[in-house]
Amino acid sequence: MRIFVAGATGVIGVRLVPLLVAEGHEVAGMTRSPDKADVLRGLGAEPIVCDVYEAEALREAVTATGAQAIVHLLTDLPDDEAEISRLTAANARIRREGTRNLLAAAETAGTSRLLAESVAWRLEGDAGAAVDELERTVLGAGGIVLRYGQLYGPGTYFEHGPPNHPRIEIGEAAGRTALALDEPSGVIEIVEGR
Repeated sequence: MRIFVAGATGVIGVRLVPLLVAEGHEVAGMTRSPDKADVLRGLGAEPIVCDVYEAEALREAVTATGAQAIVHLLTDLPDDEAEISRLTAANARIRREGTRNLLAAAETAGTSRLLAESVAWRLEGDAGAAVDELERTVLGAGGIVLRYGQLYGPGTYFEHGPPNHPRIEIGEAAGRTALALDEPSGVIEIVEGR
């Protein structure tokens, strides 16, 4: 299968891409940073440098890859967990506008499978409203919502020990994401104990 991974250099993406490649999939990995193109090549993916907010360029990129599935792992989170509240609006924007742009690109390209990252706990205020909108939009298009628990392990906010539930170790999260490609439309909880 040809798979377009948006957010391929993020904490889940860098683990998911090599799993997909090892399974024989052709992977196009999207990043907005030209500096990360070599990382994607090293993982076995075709690098696509594109910004999800540039809708026309995104449609062209998805169409050019011939993607049969899109995995939406885009977030706008800081490296330092203490800075999350400062970027709440940016992360809400990527959940809303980024998701709409990916769905529009999928429609243009004739891509029928979309999996999108969400969270397995309730967020308050506009952040929660953005999560709800992402989920409604993806499910309304026949896609799959992946509700991840708090990620822990190397490269996450919880590198030295697991957080409270709901949670999931980052490698297990990537593995379960790869398995979700074959699931029907709906919500999948990617958390420990399920």
